[in-house]
Amino acid sequence: MQHSPPPGPIIADRHAVALSQRLAETARGAALAVRAPLLEAFRSEMAVDYKADLHDIVTVHDRRAEAIIRAYIFEHEPNSAVMGEEGGQTGDGEFQWYVDPIDGTANFARGIAFWCVSVAVVRDGAVLAGAVYDPVADLMFSADLENAELNGKALASRAAGDEKRATLITGYPVARDFRLDGREATLANFGALTETFSTLRRPGSAALSIAHVAAGWADAAAGFGVNAWDVAAATLILKNAGGRYEPLTLGKVAVDAADFMCPGYIATGRGADYPTLERVARSISTSRIAKAGQ
Repeated sequence: MQHSPPPGPIIADRHAVALSQRLAETARGAALAVRAPLLEAFRSEMAVDYKADLHDIVTVHDRRAEAIIRAYIFEHEPNSAVMGEEGGQTGDGEFQWYVDPIDGTANFARGIAFWCVSVAVVRDGAVLAGAVYDPVADLMFSADLENAELNGKALASRAAGDEKRATLITGYPVARDFRLDGREATLANFGALTETFSTLRRPGSAALSIAHVAAGWADAAAGFGVNAWDVAAATLILKNAGGRYEPLTLGKVAVDAADFMCPGYIATGRGADYPTLERVARSISTSRIAKAGQ
């Protein structure tokens, strides 16, 4: 059984809201702290390394940016722990931060202007605040427990009601999906989405894709291989903007795991009704759960 909270802002007491607003300011500040060095490096000559395989790129700029963000967080919120994509877990404080210094590294390394910095803070399994920052366009998406904003102005999601008129952003499929789902099933899934939606795009950053859904610039996004540092901030931004986020466990986490811990997702704007996307995405999750023996 998949789980999904209802759309709309999270209700919290005033003390919690005030705390989350302070943490949101820290998240925004941490993301802005790496704007200058990342823009200086963008579209310059840079060495590229690989992690899990040739599809998993990392640069020295990812590591340097993460170090800057860590230092900023610990300076402003000492009672913290930070989980970064590149450096793993440091600290043991009350507030757990999830940091992706460059979500969309392959784009960043090749000069494609669709990448972002993602910073989120969690306590007791709930996201309290987060920021998704696009340095190239200078777009700061952020949220606390009460609001979602874009460059300081309220953010309101909207979507085409009919999927045949809608734009879908998805990274599916990548090479890993062919291995996990089989070539025939993967191509059938991709074909169904391509034929159904008016437009399908593969820009290459989950955090920024979900933020675009929150802004109403895309109608839906879906992914099947994300990590907490990719989506934690974006989930809160989307929900508080009035969109809907449905996590998919894919057989990788428990069914009651926090949504930002789930490796799959469907993100839709307010007013969306996309049965084909839901059918395809849920079938992928169900198939992988069965293969995992859950």
